[in-house]
Amino acid sequence: MVEAIMPGKIPLWLDCDPGHDDATAILLAIHLDNINLLGVSTVHGNTTVHWTVTNAARCLHAFGAPAHIQVYPGAEKPLSRDAPKHCPEIHGEDGLAGVVGLPSPDSSEVQARFACDADGKRMSALQGMTKAVKEVWNAGRGRKVTIVSTGPMTNIAIFISAHPELLDGVEQFVFMGGANGFGNIAPAAAEAAQIVVNNPVKTIMLPLDVTHTAIVHHGIHARLCATHQHEHDLLNSPPTKLREMLSSLVTFFAKAYREVFDFQDGPPLHDALTIAYVSNPDLFKGRRLHVDVETRGEHTTGATIVHTFTYRPYDDTWGSNGKNCVVLESLEVETFFDILLDCIDRCDKVSPLNTQ
Repeated sequence: MVEAIMPGKIPLWLDCDPGHDDATAILLAIHLDNINLLGVSTVHGNTTVHWTVTNAARCLHAFGAPAHIQVYPGAEKPLSRDAPKHCPEIHGEDGLAGVVGLPSPDSSEVQARFACDADGKRMSALQGMTKAVKEVWNAGRGRKVTIVSTGPMTNIAIFISAHPELLDGVEQFVFMGGANGFGNIAPAAAEAAQIVVNNPVKTIMLPLDVTHTAIVHHGIHARLCATHQHEHDLLNSPPTKLREMLSSLVTFFAKAYREVFDFQDGPPLHDALTIAYVSNPDLFKGRRLHVDVETRGEHTTGATIVHTFTYRPYDDTWGSNGKNCVVLESLEVETFFDILLDCIDRCDKVSPLNTQ
């Protein structure tokens, strides 16, 4: 059920694949003062849809989300490829390996987070997204919805293709992924990503060039574990169950990034940056450019091609003939982490983990 429009808040739909860093995106979407989180859909990606939707439900409960914010399972596989690629080497088989303190997947609190229709059947990502945009946009009498993607964009591409008539009700699409010069391994999402960048609505690309600057280094981890924010010389035992859970998340994620990608200072907090952008775009700098996605390359499928130079003429429309993405290029890293830690303070006051 979509909550009524909240004046002064940005209506936001989050599509994700939790995933350690997706969990922090969910936390920010719940606790940033100017965000109205409408719902959370999940997709194949870091792990299977069974686990991504379960993890999203577990996070909503752990982070004290209002009861009306629910989860909607989405696509189990890519648009035109036989099998999704998961990331057990980074996130474990269940997507949140090493994270302690989350509620059991079969607990009543977690099961209550699954959105159901009048007949008690679980609603899909497409149903949830469609319902949210229709109700909030209200045929032009309401507000436009920002749709954020932190995983493969299969659900978003399906929504764009199935409901072009609802795109007037979308303020912007914001996605984490791609890069300008290097990148990740995401061939399964290539066709979906091309549909998204070619859509006629404003689109924001948050590439790895930027997310790799948001490193949870020792000092940030220590602040997360501290009773007071100025205590950051040593890693203390976390003072609450919520912080213990988040510390275990960072610890596992840091180990995975150290062993797989040789990140020695800590893991990058990719996905949370999408929500930070929607809340405070002035933290970022970027340029409006044309972006394509390679869909047929033997070694490069899924790569984003960012047309940095202007020798090819693109107009000012969004979509295939225009400068179709605002490509973010830098971030005020310290301010971002201050915002994240402030949200953790707010979450600490309401998390049911702390009352167990």
